[in-house]
Amino acid sequence: MSAPLFPLGQIVATPGALETSRYPEQLFELLARHVRGDWGCVDPEDAATNDEAVTAGLRILSAYAIDPALPCAGFGENCVWIITDADRSVTTILLPDDY
Repeated sequence: MSAPLFPLGQIVATPGALETSRYPEQLFELLARHVRGDWGCVDPEDAATNDEAVTAGLRILSAYAIDPALPCAGFGENCVWIITDADRSVTTILLPDDY
């Protein structure tokens, strides 16, 4: 497993995101992917923006399927977002509708 690319700060989650997790460890697994640069199902342009944001100190947004057996477009149904603020003070786990 690779080293974390950036600090997560305080980790918070919306009630909707907590309710949709399929098993207790799922959100921790997604956080681990996020902090190591696996941006999930974001489009290639957003992935490139995230790569730049790691070193430029900008906001980082990852998108993951709630149910990996179903498609995830990076937004809408079957999607959870993880956003780390530019100042790295907080990382939020939320549903797109919570934004």
